This record gives sequence, structure tokens and C-alpha cells, in this order.
Amino acid sequence: MQERDFKSRLALLPKSPGVYLMKDATGEVIYVGKAKDLPKRLYSYFKPNPQGSAKVLSMISKIHDFDTITTENELEALILENSLIKNYHPKYNILLRDDKEYPYIRVTLNEAYPRVLKAFRQGPDREEGARYFGPYLSWELKEALDAIYKIFPLKTCNRVFPRDIGKERPCLNYYIHRCIAPCRGDVSQAEYRALVQEVVDFLSGHYDELLKRLEAEMLAKAEKLEFEAAAEIRNRRDALARLMERQKIDFVSDEDADIIGLASNETDHCLLLMRLRQGRIVQAGAQFFELASGTQTDILEAFISQHYHRSQDLPRLILIGPKLAAEQSLVLEEYLRSVAGHKIEIRRPERGDKLRLLEMAERNAKESLRRHSLLGSSRHARQASLAILATKLGLAEAPERIEAIDVANLGARDRTASLVVFTRGEPDRQSYRHFKIKSVEGIDDYAAQAEVLNRRLNRLDDQSFGEFPDLILLDGGKGHVNGALAVLRSMNLEIPVAGMVKDERHRSRGLVLPNGEIIELSTAVPGEDQTERAERMGLLRLITAIQNEAHRFANRLLQKSHKERSFKYSLEEIPGVGPSRRRALLKQFKTLKAISEASLEQLAETPGLPQQVAEAVYLHFHKKEAEDGLIRNS
Repeated sequence: MQERDFKSRLALLPKSPGVYLMKDATGEVIYVGKAKDLPKRLYSYFKPNPQGSAKVLSMISKIHDFDTITTENELEALILENSLIKNYHPKYNILLRDDKEYPYIRVTLNEAYPRVLKAFRQGPDREEGARYFGPYLSWELKEALDAIYKIFPLKTCNRVFPRDIGKERPCLNYYIHRCIAPCRGDVSQAEYRALVQEVVDFLSGHYDELLKRLEAEMLAKAEKLEFEAAAEIRNRRDALARLMERQKIDFVSDEDADIIGLASNETDHCLLLMRLRQGRIVQAGAQFFELASGTQTDILEAFISQHYHRSQDLPRLILIGPKLAAEQSLVLEEYLRSVAGHKIEIRRPERGDKLRLLEMAERNAKESLRRHSLLGSSRHARQASLAILATKLGLAEAPERIEAIDVANLGARDRTASLVVFTRGEPDRQSYRHFKIKSVEGIDDYAAQAEVLNRRLNRLDDQSFGEFPDLILLDGGKGHVNGALAVLRSMNLEIPVAGMVKDERHRSRGLVLPNGEIIELSTAVPGEDQTERAERMGLLRLITAIQNEAHRFANRLLQKSHKERSFKYSLEEIPGVGPSRRRALLKQFKTLKAISEASLEQLAETPGLPQQVAEAVYLHFHKKEAEDGLIRNS
């Protein structure tokens, strides 16, 4: 699109906040955006050499027309932008998953005898008093409903009350104490609604008040000598207390907050929302976005503006990792205030418990992204990626068993390697193997890889080691591939080999073939259509998952090896302690922690440890006390 095509239209636009709609040649809205200064933002798209990501440049190339709507301020622009995105679902906007994939728990408080149900979207009964909790991931929803039905004796049948009261006998749930059976006619509407209100409190995370109420109800029943009813309430109380214990975060005060953790890899972003209520984690769910969707800040802003408009449970504090511009943060806070009816602060913590909470959310986001990379696609999609891999590598058929090797080192002494196995595109953890490098002096990745490959190939007939590999992938470039080919030739074996190369940011980039050709996967191919792009991204996700898993597994042994070495030398650096006395101490106390906490008298009881050496060990772990004059040598 040339600047001159819109020059006159841009000149007529007021310098005002507003929303713009980009359209393609068919008139379809392909992008909705907001701006503080509409003409300035639009000119950035239509100037002679626009800048931006591959996604932005692709969108610009398809713009045929645009519309604008001015607003009074940025808050109105944000609200209007959200409304238009929901209406048009533009292909170039960051969109949250459809509600069908993230269901809610619906509590029909608008009914005389409320029900607790799964709902795929929020309905109009919300305006009539129904409450919606979520959205949840499917497995989280199941866990939440299972907990509700275990703790609260609600009806789960299809009977309609009060119409069906007294018409049929109670079902089995009544006799096993899983339902208080309003169908019998001796449970009033007020009593049943009080039970449902307890469910609402439970879903809102108000566990402490609910626990106190159950305790009071139990005591009241016992005083009336209604011991069976008291026992049922006690069981509900105990089940809730056990759940509370699992969810408690010890270092956090009893407050409400939402914590948003973000993680990214070569192909995707993961956003994990962790809900903290009264100091307990009551829900944590992840969503995934393609890396090309935008930056972490783009994802965060889109999530906050699109997610919270449909939530009925907004805390006063939202903790985030990526730093938003001050002006951007203020607009979002004002928007959330308009939704929640109370002040909400968006904060990036720098220290203390709140930083630890954010770090917890980010760790879980990273782990969720790792699992998504390994198993996020369907079996059909994985098979399609394997077929494409076979075509790229010139294989006769899709490789069923892929083995990948990575070498890790921490200095010249701690050197390890991993062999991870993917069967039909899925990780086969039972077949993973660790190696400690034995024959190579110093740091030499090529020689270390050759040692590992030799040790692996010498056990091709060993059934416990797994089946014959259809493909060997190496973490490295042409030199690693050539080294592997030399090993295969020396053993008269023919197994396809390729290298997994990374870019300058240490992210998976593509594959290197034996002839040195690099198959680029992380960058768009000029002229590729949507199908070709989906195929390229599918293969990149598979290679990324294999490469990252090999690296993770190699480093796991490396860290363990380094810890053992550090552990060994932390004792042997004590005067008078050599290998034999180190072994004697470990035999006596089992762990370094136990040795560090032992008294001088306990240390002196170690067989073969003289009193003078026992004192040296004690002083080693109590230097601060010694400096303070609290230790007196005998």
C-alpha cells in the first residue's frame, strides 16, 4: 500500500484517540487497533518503508482500505477496540481462545433451587443473578467440580424444584450422604440456597469463612444431639481443610491477587494466570499464543483487556512480569476499574513475597510451555510433521523412532551427555539415557559426541536400550553431523543423521543436512501460503521440542554431577578431612546438611575422626558463631 493512496484521508483525520479497522481487498476486517493519535499511528503503516515484525509487514501488505472511529479518550478507545475484536475476530489480532475451549462453572442463583453446572460461555442469565466462575482449562474444571461434589451435598439429578418435590423417592446419592435430597420435601428453599452460597464462597476462595461456618454448624448439630448430621458436616469440614492445606502458600499473607506469568520459546508464548485468594492458589490456567502474534507485552495487554471483561471475580491487585509503559498501565487500570467497580492496581513487583509469587507463576508458565511443546499438538499433527521431516531429509518414510544427542559441560571436569528418544513424535522417557564422558580430556564437544554415539551404537542389539533408530539428531551444526557420519562409517552402519542448529539468540533455527545445507524453519519463506506456513511451524515445534528436551536432560545430570563434586570438595577443603574421613562422615550422617547441623559431641563420635578434626569440621559450618566468640575450644 502506497502512502499517496491515503495521504489526503490521513490529512483529514483529527489528532484524536480512536480505533482503526484495517480491511483487505474483499472488505474483510483483518486488524483492529487503537491509538492515542490516529493519524500518527496510521502514517506508521503507510509510510514508504514501514517497520515491524513479519506479522505486521504481512498485514500491511494486505491492507486495501481502512476505517476510523474517534473517541474522547484512550479508555473509550480500549473498550471500543475490545468490542470490535469480539465482533470481527480479525486474523491479525491477538485473540484469546474461544470460550468453548475454556469453560466456566455456572451457579444458577437466579433459580429457586440453584444448580452448579458446566457452561461453555457466559449467558444472559448473568444479568439475572447467575454467577460464572472461570474460565478453566478442562482438567481444572473437572478437579473443581469433583471437589464441589465431594464437599457439598448438592443435587446432581435433572429434577426441577419445587415442581418435582415429593414425586419420586430420593436417588442413591441421598443414601450415601452425597445429596441432602430437597426432593423429599423436608429441605427448605432457604436451607438449600444457603448450601449453594457455600459453593459460591468456595469458588471465590473464601475458605476461612466457610470453614468457620461449617465448624459452627457441626457444633450446633452436636448440641442438639443430631450426631449423624454433625458427622456429615465434620466430613465436609475435614475435606475442605485438606484442600486448603494443599493450596496454602506459606510466605504470602491472606490476600487476593491475580499473578500473570509469561514464558516464550522458539515458536510460542505461554501466559499462565494464577489466582490467589486469601493466600491460597485456587486456580491456575495457561493459554498459548504463537510467537509471531507479538511481544510478551502485546500478549499481556491483549489478555488483560480481553479476559477481565468477562470475569466476575477481579482482585484489587494484578502482578505482572513484563513492564508496561506508565501510560499504558494507567489506561488498563482505569478500564479494569470500570469493569470491577473498584480500584485495581497492575504492578510489576521488584522484591519480597510478591516477587516470589511472580517467579512461581513464571516457572509454571515455563513448565506448561515445555509440556505444550512436547505434546501440545494432536497425534495427527505430529504425524504430519514427521512426514514433512522425512521429505526434507529425503527419507523413504516418516521416522518412527528419533534419537537425539546433546553434550553439556561445566568446566573441564563436569561433562555429561543425553540421549532422548521420541517415538511417533512423542517423548519416550523410559528410553532416555544419561552418559558421563569418560574418554575425553578437556572440553571437546565433537570427541564427546563421538564417544556417546559409539557407546550407543555398540548396544544396538541390546533390547533394554531400545529399538534401532530411524533418525539421529545432534545438537549442533555441520561439524557435529560430520563427526557422527565418521562414527557410522567406522561401524559400517547407515542411519540418517541431521543437526539441530540455533540462531544467535540460542533458539532453534532449523536443520543442517550432511551436505551442509541448512533447512530454515524459524524464518518465513517468501511467498509461502497459510498451509505451507502451518507445516513449517509444525516441524519447527517438533524440532524445538526435541532439541530442548535433549538439552534439559543433559543438564539435569550435569547439575547433579556438579553438585556431587561441590559436595565432595566442600568437605575435603576442611583441614584434616580427606577422602576416607569424608566417606566416614557421610556414612555416619548421610547428608551434608546433617553434618552441618551436628553438634561437636556428635561429630566426635564419628569412627576414625580425631577430636581436633571434629572441631575443624564444626568450626567450618559455624564460622559466624566462632567470629562472634560463641565457640570455645576445649
